[in-house]
Amino acid sequence: MPNISTMGADQFDDHEPKERLQNLSFFNWWVFSILVGTLFSNTFLIYIQDNVGWAVGYAIPTAGLAVSIVVFIFGTHYYRHKPPPGSPLTRMARVLVATMRKLDPSSCLSFLDKAAMQTGLSSPWMLSPVTQVEQTKQMVKMIPILAATFIPSTMVAQTHTLFIKQGTTLDRAMGSHFKIPLACLSAFTTIFMLITIVIYDRLFVPFARRRTKNPRGISLLQRMGIGLVIHVLIMATAFLAEWRRLSVARENGIFGKDEMVPLPIFILVPQFELMVVADNFVEVAKLEFFYDQAPEGMKSIGTAYSMLSLGIGYFLSSLLLSTVADVSKRNGIGWILNNLNVCHLDYYYAFCAVLIELSESCFLSCCYQVFLCIIWR
Repeated sequence: MPNISTMGADQFDDHEPKERLQNLSFFNWWVFSILVGTLFSNTFLIYIQDNVGWAVGYAIPTAGLAVSIVVFIFGTHYYRHKPPPGSPLTRMARVLVATMRKLDPSSCLSFLDKAAMQTGLSSPWMLSPVTQVEQTKQMVKMIPILAATFIPSTMVAQTHTLFIKQGTTLDRAMGSHFKIPLACLSAFTTIFMLITIVIYDRLFVPFARRRTKNPRGISLLQRMGIGLVIHVLIMATAFLAEWRRLSVARENGIFGKDEMVPLPIFILVPQFELMVVADNFVEVAKLEFFYDQAPEGMKSIGTAYSMLSLGIGYFLSSLLLSTVADVSKRNGIGWILNNLNVCHLDYYYAFCAVLIELSESCFLSCCYQVFLCIIWR
């Protein structure tokens, strides 16, 4: 995925005003196209698998991939090709190794300049070109921003885990003969995400551009910062919904694991939809930011930073859940149990809101440091 998105963004020439403006919207529409595929798989393919058969369900995406390969091959002559200059990780490793071999105390990443100091040895692991040193600095400077996105990525994981688990305890009936499938919650989320991307790109950006004079409407770091604020609102909303669900369960004497709480599943809609809005700000901006700030020849590593953030976030989600579950059990009723009707998931959501607040403070601090290092442009 990082390679495909990087190649797509590389098709625009930043020296051409029209193409540069188009490139500013590329990642919005890149995520839009991914979501269209997600919506297709969550609705049509699931229906085919359940009602026709798994063989047909797998055959359809296989045929789709085959068509994609044919389209990709036929379009090869029209692509802008950038010959690979070698692994950017190797170049970064050479700079770091050469620096460590010549290291003495220095400040503000200027110690990396030692990798380019002449010592009479010409080995690439002892002497690095100044260009590679500056590229490595650029990638290292983005690591604090990367780390600040781990907790927001952890919150994204709740949409596919605890939010869905909540839905299993609520009334999913629509009328007397139909129940909303839990899988449809993800489909509704995807549809709303598609809508918000279009609104953001076609309405918000032109509106903000006229006032800020920024071609993107607002800067990428500002976009991520707004998304973090929305993440706090998500956890606060989830806390209120869970508090209400538990209150109704206790009022009706509902304590069994498989007992349904007489509340419509639609009370979860606000937290799902707010998560979609937050993703539009955080996840899209994160992908574009790391691509934009990565130096030439290291763009794929930049977009890989975004995927790394999501991956670590999902691992942290599992670690956080298990840790909170174990610790809370020692002091009474656990916050997270298999039976949601007797635990305190609302406390966990409040705890997540606090974590996001701390993450936002770290993010603002990182933005300030990045600004001092002249990376925010």
